[in-house]
Amino acid sequence: MRVLLARQDNVGDVLLAGPAVRAVAARADEVVLLCGPRGRAAADLLPGVDRVVEWCAPWIDPDHVAVDPVDIDRVTRELRGFDRALILTSFHQSPLPLALLLRLAGTPWIGGISEDYPGSLLDLRHRPDADVPEPLRMLALAADAGFPAPADTRLRVREPLPRTDHLTGGPGYVVVHPGTSVPARAWPPENCAEAVRLLAAAGHRVVVTGHGDEKELTALAAGEDGLDLGGRTTLPELAAVLAGARAAVAGNTGPAHLAAAVGTPVVSLFAPTVPAARWAPFGVPVALLGDQAAPCRDSRARVCPVEGHPCLAGVGAGEVAAAVESVAGEVDAR
Repeated sequence: MRVLLARQDNVGDVLLAGPAVRAVAARADEVVLLCGPRGRAAADLLPGVDRVVEWCAPWIDPDHVAVDPVDIDRVTRELRGFDRALILTSFHQSPLPLALLLRLAGTPWIGGISEDYPGSLLDLRHRPDADVPEPLRMLALAADAGFPAPADTRLRVREPLPRTDHLTGGPGYVVVHPGTSVPARAWPPENCAEAVRLLAAAGHRVVVTGHGDEKELTALAAGEDGLDLGGRTTLPELAAVLAGARAAVAGNTGPAHLAAAVGTPVVSLFAPTVPAARWAPFGVPVALLGDQAAPCRDSRARVCPVEGHPCLAGVGAGEVAAAVESVAGEVDAR
C-alpha cells in the first residue's frame, strides 16, 4: 500500500504532522510526504517518511504564487500511483484544491478534514473536535482512515542528530530563539536581550539561535552574555542544539515545535493570533506566556493589528527567566 500524506506549509506545521505520519507508516508499505518549500527541511527530519515531494501550492503559500498550468500538470503527473492519500491541513485551510489534483492523478481514495461540501473529491470527510492540539487533530484523521495512533504520540525527529558540541560547548545551556516566522508573534528584541542578561546572571549558559537572515536580531539578543549562533546551524543542527538545552525560549514558531520534538521544555511567548489550545508546543513541559485575551485574539494577523503589541510587550524578562527555572526544574525533578 502506497500512501501519500500532504502537509504543505511551514516547518512547525510539518513537525506537528509527525505523529500522524508515524501512524500511517506503521501500516503502509511506502509513505510519501508532499510538502512546500517552507517545510521541506522539517519533512526530511520526520521518522516514517520514505520519500519527500516538494511543491509550492498557490492556495497554501502566503506569498503570491502564480497558477501555472504547466506546473500543475507536472505535479499532477508526479502524484500518480498512490493507493490512498491523506491531506493534512490546519483549521483555516481547505483540502479540496489538492484533492482535485489527486483525482486527476487517479488516486482512488482520499481523506481530509473539510468544512466545505467536498462533493466526490473526498472519500473520507473527517469532522474533528474543536480546539484540540494540531497533532491530535491530524492523528484523528489518520485513525478515521484506518491508521490507529501510535502508543507514543509525541513529536519526534530522525536520529542520530549531528554533533554540535563544537558550537555550544556541550549540553546544559538555555536556548533563546528571538525570531518568528511573522512579526505579530515576536517578543520585543530589547526584552529578549534583557532576558539573556538575566539568565546569564543567574548562572545559565545562554545560546541564541536564529536563521541566517536574523543575524542582526540574534546579535542584539546575545549581547555580551549569550553565545550567538544566528545563521550557523542547519535545521538538523538546530534540533541537536535544542536537544542539548535544559529549556528553550521561543515564540509560536517552528523552533518551538522542534524543541518539543527533541524533548526539550519550552517557555512559549505565545501571541494569541491563533489559539494556544491548538498551537502551543506539544508533549513537553510548557510555560505559556502572553496575554491570551488580547484584542488580536484569533485574528491570524501576520503584522500586529494593535498599537504597542500588548499581548507580548507586557511580558517582562524577569517573568521569562522565572519560567525557565520552572520548566527546567520540572524536568530535573523527574
